[in-house]
Amino acid sequence: MSTTVARAATCDALWYTRCPVPTALGIAVHRGWFAEEFGPDGITLNSLQETREPAIYESHFDHSLPSSFRQGGNIPALWARSRGAATRVVGLSWTNEFQAIVTLPGKGIQHPRDLRGRRLGLPRHAISIDFWRAAALKGFLTALELEGLGHGDAQWIDLLEPARSNDDARVATGPNDAAPRSGTVSPFRGPHEYGLEVAALVRGEVDAIFVKGVAGLETVHLINGLVVIDLGAHPDPLVRIGNGTPRTLTVDQALIDERPDLVSRFVSVVVGAGDWATRHPAETVAYIGRETRSSDEWVRYAYGGEVHRHLETNLAQTSIDGLVAFKDFLFEWGFLEHDFDARAWIDPKPITEASKYQRAWVA
Repeated sequence: MSTTVARAATCDALWYTRCPVPTALGIAVHRGWFAEEFGPDGITLNSLQETREPAIYESHFDHSLPSSFRQGGNIPALWARSRGAATRVVGLSWTNEFQAIVTLPGKGIQHPRDLRGRRLGLPRHAISIDFWRAAALKGFLTALELEGLGHGDAQWIDLLEPARSNDDARVATGPNDAAPRSGTVSPFRGPHEYGLEVAALVRGEVDAIFVKGVAGLETVHLINGLVVIDLGAHPDPLVRIGNGTPRTLTVDQALIDERPDLVSRFVSVVVGAGDWATRHPAETVAYIGRETRSSDEWVRYAYGGEVHRHLETNLAQTSIDGLVAFKDFLFEWGFLEHDFDARAWIDPKPITEASKYQRAWVA
């Protein structure tokens, strides 16, 4: 075990990781609130995104690092739990985002019903858990099901990521990346996030692709694409479930058992950051822009003009129901190794206790 991992196993250091998406954890990092909360106790806060050790990077996906928190897409968190990772969900957030089925002009696809018999592109990436593929399959199937169609009513085309060398992976990895598996390219740097899909669509190999978030919206404009359906705008929240809706805040069970006070304090900072965001719209959008590497205008376009009001971390029933439904989908379609009780995975105590530790600096 490396010195870094050994330190993380004690309570003089905590680790965190987040995805490059709107999260209250990201805002708290930018505001320096974790250092203010834990610094006086001599507890250091370490970011997975700022280490170069491959074994630590992998924890972004498998949550193997002791004394660590993760807020971001729920697919890796669900996958890790299904493989036996001793983690607990201590908070959920729900930020609606652009999630669309996209085609090109001239293909005769105007509505989801026009996807019948068409070639739908499913990416396949060489990473521990292919959350892109899972998200795309969910988006396509939801669009089909809204029209009374199903998996058998379309043609499914695998879009394979080209093999890359270890040197390519190291070059592509930057300080704000999520954790790539050793020998693979980072999911958030290097090639365009939807490069596989766009190339196949433009070459005429597929008729439609799935994109989401800021990168997805920029992609639509880049290729002059047509949005067949924006699932992120559907009125039913259970139609909008995906990798980012809801997002999970997880922590390893051992830290809850050994130092529940530290877990509640960490959660209190995240909750406080979400509350702060509701009162500071311009600053919040700017922070999200830094997280997503995009302009304020694209942030509002992709996540809505009221995005600052939707970074709350809680355990709302809609979010819980969405997590359970999406876990069931992932297991049904083979993305999870073992089934488990997603409701029992949630530990409400840290967020209940968090109010004891609220600080004035998040006002």
